[in-house]
Amino acid sequence: MASFPFELVSPERLVYSGAVTEVVVPGAEGEFGILAGHAPFVSTLKPGVLTIKGDGPTRKLFVRGGFAEANPQGLTILAETAVPLAELPADKLALMIREAAEDVEDARDPVIRQKRAAYLDDLKAAAAAIEADGRAH
Repeated sequence: MASFPFELVSPERLVYSGAVTEVVVPGAEGEFGILAGHAPFVSTLKPGVLTIKGDGPTRKLFVRGGFAEANPQGLTILAETAVPLAELPADKLALMIREAAEDVEDARDPVIRQKRAAYLDDLKAAAAAIEADGRAH
């Protein structure tokens, strides 16, 4: 299978850069796969599992926010959040969800409440995406 250049960037760092054979992306309109020579395409991301396939082991990361841009020369993803699934153990994610729910309850200002609720929704989406990907909780 032909390879192509792929970069995954988050605000904190360059998460991944290298040649890959396929990337499966959780797009806002549904999951899509990118192979070498893909037609120009741009999509926003939904919270979910990003799968990177190449010569080595398959890598899976939770991504949230941002967008993907594919073209015949490669794929670039700019994600607000990009965390390897191995760094998101189920118990840690469950604790984050509980704490975020408490933060929503404690918020008095409607704008702050809305931001905290959006974060809680993203955490729940992460848990659901990881569960759908087949990882047991």
